[in-house]
Amino acid sequence: MKIVTAIIKPFKLDEVREALSTIGVRGATVTEVKGFGRQKGHAELYRGAEYVVDFLPKVKIETAVDDNQVAAVIEAIETAAHTGQIGDGKIFVLSLEQATRIRTGETDRGAL
Repeated sequence: MKIVTAIIKPFKLDEVREALSTIGVRGATVTEVKGFGRQKGHAELYRGAEYVVDFLPKVKIETAVDDNQVAAVIEAIETAAHTGQIGDGKIFVLSLEQATRIRTGETDRGAL
C-alpha cells in the first residue's frame, strides 16, 4: 500500500478529483496549504502599496491506494493538474505500513 500526496494549484482541484474518481480512487483528503518552490512568490499591490507574497496558496491531496494503482493515480493527477506553467506542483509516493477502518475494524487493503 502507498500514500500518494500531490501539491497542486487550487483551481485544478475539481479536475484532479474527477480524474481520481474515474480510475476508481474512493477517497482522498484535501488540505489548503501555502508554500514556495521555484516560483519564489510574487509582488502584489494592495491599496496602492506593493508587498511580496512569499508563500503561494496550494492544495494538498492525499490518498491511500493499493500498490497496483499507484502508476494510474500518478498519471491521472499529472494529466489533470498540468498547465505547463511553473508551479504546477509535485507528487510524492510514500509506503504505508498499516491502515485500519475505524467503523468496521477492517485492516490494510480491506480498509482502503
